[in-house]
Amino acid sequence: MLQGIKLATKSEEIKKILQLSRTIAVVGSSPSPERDSNHITQFLNLKGYKIFPVNPNYQEILGLKCYPRLQDIPEAIEIVDVFIRPENILPIVKDAVACKAKTIWFQLGVSTPEAVEYALQNQLTVVDNKCIMVEHRRLIE
Repeated sequence: MLQGIKLATKSEEIKKILQLSRTIAVVGSSPSPERDSNHITQFLNLKGYKIFPVNPNYQEILGLKCYPRLQDIPEAIEIVDVFIRPENILPIVKDAVACKAKTIWFQLGVSTPEAVEYALQNQLTVVDNKCIMVEHRRLIE
């Protein structure tokens, strides 16, 4: 499946992740229509992925139950898509490891070298500094 992929940089690796994954937690998802996280949550949901918004400030986003933390999601998560500030990233990566997620996807400009290194050391596949919606449109549609 995704064995052997660590830092996914090649188009074929990213395409494989998008094709084989069905569940995505969107950390930092927002109900605000002007936020990128809102558009991408909606896009991924419409593309058939099972989406779990994660934001402790909301109970529901786009009609989907919103979870305060990754640990509160009652299903296995394959991709953790991250939309939070870089200074808050490392605890999310640790939560993704604890939840046994397969891939952590750092949206444009949100990762830190420490977070990437921690994810790789703990066997997460990492997609860094890429927009999941742009990559989906480029590789899948």
